[in-house]
Amino acid sequence: MPSSPSPAGAAAHSDVVVIGEALIDVVASSGGTVEHPGGSPANVAYGLGRLGISTALLTSIGDDERGSAIERHLGRAGVALLPGSKHPGRTASATATLAADGSARYEFDISWELQPVPPSYLPKVIHTGSIATFLAPGAASVRSLLEQAHRECVITYDPNIRPALLGSQAEATALFEELVPLTDVVKLSDEDALWLYPRKQLEEAAARILQLGAGLAVITKGSEGSLLATPTTQLHVPSVPSVVADTIGAGDSYMAALIYGLLSRGVDGLSSEVLESLGRTASKAAAITVRRAGANPPTVEELLAGLKESEAVV
Repeated sequence: MPSSPSPAGAAAHSDVVVIGEALIDVVASSGGTVEHPGGSPANVAYGLGRLGISTALLTSIGDDERGSAIERHLGRAGVALLPGSKHPGRTASATATLAADGSARYEFDISWELQPVPPSYLPKVIHTGSIATFLAPGAASVRSLLEQAHRECVITYDPNIRPALLGSQAEATALFEELVPLTDVVKLSDEDALWLYPRKQLEEAAARILQLGAGLAVITKGSEGSLLATPTTQLHVPSVPSVVADTIGAGDSYMAALIYGLLSRGVDGLSSEVLESLGRTASKAAAITVRRAGANPPTVEELLAGLKESEAVV
């Protein structure tokens, strides 16, 4: 557990609880090895904290130095670790070994176990996604937690597909479609959508997600913007132009800013104007992230400074 005073008390006031993996990303090249905290759910939690949203993370990290590095990283954004997030043993990692031509070979050292203990309170939003919703045995615990909470608070979901860690495409799609009815908002990239639904256009994939029970489906398309769809509205929002340093963490920054907007707007009665505001705000967050190296999401001041008053969600 964190050494700061009363972490449970801090978490008890969180507006958002994120459930999912936190790990160490390792990049090995001829110039040496660099490590930094990662994992899509942890990145979303960190992004929310940077946006001034009180956020707690339910995850599974070891009691080793890597786990401590993740805890310190999250703490710098004000993100609290929920009880049960630390366990004896090593912290998961993902290693990318870079060749001279820039190509990468990936190796994963990941196990995912999570006790299905519900939070002692219900936040406004629960977010989950990525490896945590597919990899046994922890995926069953995530599902159990969503089953307990989905009628009581807003549930957001980003599958953040990692084919190397999944079974067959058919098995993964079945798991995804079992979880969608427990959610209100599903966000995925165009690559995720095409992997899950290789025979569908993006608009058709969004329609399928809505048919399964989500109220809002969002598909990001990189420099081509994003698609936001509800049962009554479908809207394309352009990306925000940016000089790109790298795209690491862009999707997670988009997700964090989308949740930030939903906390202000809610998920009921999402008009075209509201969808456009949500999309532009999330796209701005992604644009800020890609213009600097690594998963470095914006602060709320940076985000709002770059938005016109008519585009801002608050």
